[in-house]
Amino acid sequence: MCPDADAAAYYAEPIATELPGYIFQAVVLGPKDVPIITDPAEVAAHPELAAMGVMMHGRQEPVLKAFVDALELVEPDYGPQYLEYAYNMAAAAVRRILEELVSSTSWPVYTPFAKQHFGRGKAEGRTEGEVHAVLTVLDSRGIEVPESARARIHACTDLQEIDAWLKKAGVVQTVDELFD
Repeated sequence: MCPDADAAAYYAEPIATELPGYIFQAVVLGPKDVPIITDPAEVAAHPELAAMGVMMHGRQEPVLKAFVDALELVEPDYGPQYLEYAYNMAAAAVRRILEELVSSTSWPVYTPFAKQHFGRGKAEGRTEGEVHAVLTVLDSRGIEVPESARARIHACTDLQEIDAWLKKAGVVQTVDELFD
């Protein structure tokens, strides 16, 4: 794959070798071989082709906009993967534009840029999930959780401590034993 049309044409030329009767012919995919897709519906119908289009034609903002807009139309398990593929194949300048487009949407955090800038929110979400798990286990076991203990559990931001509480929640008889 070569996003430069001249370079793609050069490397697609046959190369004579010293082997009798053997000519090496590289398979080169250049910009003329990948369509420019600017319709989100078409991107959703052919996300693998659109990801290659990001690499080849990503300096054209309508291509990137259609790609990002269509990710929500692609099957949920695959959309993030296509974003990751396109991002990793793209040139640095194209990546920056993708980062801007993705950060202005509600799209999940997958690119290295987004992980760096939005990763803190992910950790906070994990903490909230673990707190919810602790309280759910205690509740399902019929253990009463007074408001003061509930507030202490919700106020904790130390993920290791919350994990320890979660492990204890399955065996304690009272909520006070959770904090011992």
